[in-house]
Formats: sequence, structure tokens, C-alpha cells
Amino acid sequence: MRPFSLCLLLAFSFLSRSHALVVHESISVPPSSYTYDGPAALDEALTLRVALAHTNLSGLEEMTYAVSDPTSMLYGRHLTTDEVLAYIKPAPETHALVSGWLSENGVTVESTSFAGDLLKISLSVAKANHLLSTEFGSFTHAANGKKSVRTLRYFVPETLQQHIRFIHPTIAFMGSISSSSLVVVAHTEVSAGAPPVSCETLWTPQCTQDTYGVPSSKATNSPSNVLGVAGFFGQYANSQDLNVYLSTFRPDLVGSSFNFLSVDDGINNQTLSAAGAEADFDIETTVGLASGVPVTFISVGPDNPDGVLGAIDIVDAILSQPPETRPTVLTTSYNILEEAIPLSVDVAICNAFMQLGAAGISVLFSSGDGGVGGPTQNTSCTTFLPTFSGGCPFITAVGGSTGLPPQVAASFSGGGFSNYFPKPRFQLDDVASYVTSLGQQYSGLYNTNGRGYPDVAAQAVDVAITWQGVTGHGSGTSAASPIFASIIALVNDRLIGAGRPVLGFLNPFLYSPAGRAAFDDVVSGSNPGCGTDGFSASPGWDPVTGLGTPKFERLLAAVGL
Repeated sequence: MRPFSLCLLLAFSFLSRSHALVVHESISVPPSSYTYDGPAALDEALTLRVALAHTNLSGLEEMTYAVSDPTSMLYGRHLTTDEVLAYIKPAPETHALVSGWLSENGVTVESTSFAGDLLKISLSVAKANHLLSTEFGSFTHAANGKKSVRTLRYFVPETLQQHIRFIHPTIAFMGSISSSSLVVVAHTEVSAGAPPVSCETLWTPQCTQDTYGVPSSKATNSPSNVLGVAGFFGQYANSQDLNVYLSTFRPDLVGSSFNFLSVDDGINNQTLSAAGAEADFDIETTVGLASGVPVTFISVGPDNPDGVLGAIDIVDAILSQPPETRPTVLTTSYNILEEAIPLSVDVAICNAFMQLGAAGISVLFSSGDGGVGGPTQNTSCTTFLPTFSGGCPFITAVGGSTGLPPQVAASFSGGGFSNYFPKPRFQLDDVASYVTSLGQQYSGLYNTNGRGYPDVAAQAVDVAITWQGVTGHGSGTSAASPIFASIIALVNDRLIGAGRPVLGFLNPFLYSPAGRAAFDDVVSGSNPGCGTDGFSASPGWDPVTGLGTPKFERLLAAVGL
């Protein structure tokens, strides 16, 4: 590897500009998975995003907790889109100062976010080097050969530092993103009307209904209750596969379909050979379990103006929808290593999810399939590797369980403690208690003060799927998240029928005494990784299966139905 040295143009910058410059973000070295190829070509085109400071983010956080905490007088009074925007849109001064700085340097500015807090700028490497007093280099990812233009640090005027959250992608080496599903489709001789197969070999919707008490009757308040399924990276949900799946496992729902929402020019190719295992898995699970609840597949295209693979764009798109058609629940089955994204960007994505929670939308993520080793199995790691978005306190992370009751932890269930996000208020005692129980075990391998995940668990092994015309099974927490999302959507249906608000941001409710009582504690199993046995499931919350697995009727009782 050639050494990477930053040619900081400080002398030129100070001569040409009246602003004193300060380092805004930096990393010491690029990730070991990247090699440095040399300075980027000066005429290469770059597209960067400048994230502006919010007006009152701390106020939005307090309001999000207030409308989500069952003990609060404001519980259930979710914010309108305009009320959310009032907290997050940049102050006029912020927008004017940053835009002025960019214009002074001959950079064209375009707003690309719903709240106007994200500016897109297109410029050459030469101009970016000058603007940020740095030197962009060309880097190659060793595993996939993908080239990226990045730097190790950049400068902004000191007078603007409080107005700029980050500029991206600059120091972000995002590596590979993966779905949480270790899908291995094996042909299974199952057909409509055939005798039921054993849940020990193939987990069908009937198995979920029997184990968690989920009703098979259709939802009755569907027009104002939508379940959103996020799709990324060319994963397409196939209607033909869904029809075969329903014919096999839910013949009473044959004819059910799903809606489609495009983000960043995302498509949903219906050629059978283009069907994605992950997308099929998520759509079939939700349509086949959330009986009668409208499901919307949200396909995020490859051209993401937010610079973070559409993670913020999907929030903007949902908030832009009329309240009566946007999801009340959003499930996502894709993960990345927490450390692969700079802290500032991780926080920005998490804050975007907070906006959804404030507006009454439950955000669920699979917790990953690598145990303590990150999104996927990793035996070479020397410290435990948390996943993103598991560490974000404003999402509900869903781990994996398996087997007939009493269920045990799925060995791959992603879980651990965030290195970026501290333990949130709803989890203080749980994390402290579990860390105390560990003593010195794994000392130095994880953050004892980090946000613990997952929050809950559901079946994640040998779950039924039809993919490209073949019926079989797949395993992964990407099955657990849509299962739990479907259950929450059905609870929301009952709440709407009773004239009450939907659940919204779930965690303060789930960790309340009433919420905890709605779960069967999982007390056996572990999530090995990084050459260790990983954490162990134990009585109470644990970083393998969270609070445990849900019981539908007890959830209804917990919300007073």
C-alpha cells in the first residue's frame, strides 16, 4: 500500500479567504479493507452533501419520548409533519451562511431533503480540494474492487462549524452492506391443501400464529394502517412468487397483493429471475401474516442524493406521503457495521428515524446475523462488532429465536452494545444489570455503557419462502423483523378500531412494565462470534433476544384492549 498523506492547502486557503479554518471531521487511517491508489484525478466529478444544523433537535427528542412514553400525558399525540419540520429545519441564518460560503467558492447548491437540511453540491476534485483544504484520494475496496474517492480529514471555516453537521461522503468508507438474511432456499414438497409440515422443519405462517397467538382473521381498519417494507440494492419483490406462497401457506389470502413506492428512482422488476430472496422473504412474510393490512414495498434506487444509500431519503419519502397512506410500521432487513459509517452520519440517520417515531411510525430493523461479530458471521474480529442500525435508540432491533416453545436464541442473532450511542433512558437498568452479571467476561471487547440491542426477538430459522418459483426456507433475523412488524401492524389495527392512536416509537412502551409482560422471556442460547461464545440469553433483557418473543393477546392487554 502506498502511504496516504494529506496535502493541506492551508497557506493558500488563508491567503484567499478571510475565514479561519478548523478540522471538521477526521480519521487517522482508512479501514484495512481499503488500499490507497494515489491522489484522485483533479478533473473527476464529485457529488457531496452538506448537512446543516437543525433548529431544535433536542426539543424534538424530548417530544418524541413524550408522545411515546405510556406514563406521559402526551402519550399517543404524535406530531404532524409540519410540527416535525419546525424542529429540524435549519435556521435561516444557517442556510444563508453556508450557502453564501459555497457560492463564494463558485459551488452550485441544491437542496435535496424534505426539511432543507441537506444540500447537494457537484464539483470537481480540484475544487473540492480547495474548498475543504484537503486532498481527495482514490481507494479500492479489497473484497469487491469498488473504487471510492475519499479523504482522511477536511476543514471548514471556523465561523461555520456550528452550522454544518458533516459533509459526506468525505471520510466515510462504508464497505459492504448486507441483508440480514442468510437465505438458503431448499426445495420443499409443500402444496396447497397438503397436510401441514412440522414447524421443526419448516416455519410457516401457521407456526407463527400458533406460537405467538397471532390471529388469522383479516384486519378491519386497513385504509389508515399501512405496513412498509424497505427494499435496497436491487432487491425486487415478485408478485408471482407471492401468489405461489399464499396459495401454499395462506389460501384464504390468495389475491392479496402489495403496493409500491419508489424512492430515488427505485424500481420493482417483475421478471421472475430478477426476484430478490430478501425482498420476497419480507413481502411474503408480511402479507402472509398481517392478514389484510395493506403492505407497501418501498424500493430505494441506486442514485441516493442523501449520500448514505437512501437511509435518509426513505424517511423523507415517507414523511412526504399523506398521513392516511404512509406506513404506521416500517421494517428493514439490511445492516452495516456501525464503525463503517462516521459517527456524525450514524447520528444523522438515527435522528431521521426519530422523526418517523415522532410522527407515529414504528421503525424496526433486523439485528444482524453475525452474533457479536456484526451483520454477518465474522471469526477474525478481535473486538465485538456492533451493527447499524441496531445501536440507534429510535429503532426497535429484532433478534432471532427458534424452536417450539419455549424458544431458544438463534445462534446467529445479532446483539451487543453500540460504540456510538449511549444506553438510552428506557434501557438504563437493563444494560447495567446485564453488564454487572458478566463481571470481567469479555472485558475490553464491548462498550459497557453502549445502547444494547436487540430489543425483542422472533422466529428466524427455517422460515418459509417462495423465491423464483421455488418454495423452501431461509434463516436470518430478516425473517424476525417482518414477523414482529406484522404483529405490531395487527395491534395498530385494533387500536385504530378502538379510536385510539397507533403505537409509533415502540421502545418506551416495550420496556415499560406493561410492555415487558407481553413477552415470553428467552433464557437459553447464545450468539457466538469473533472466536468467542458470545453473549448468553438470560432472565430479563439480554443482548441476544432482548425482552423475548411476543404474545399477541398480551400485547393487546398491555395497550388496554
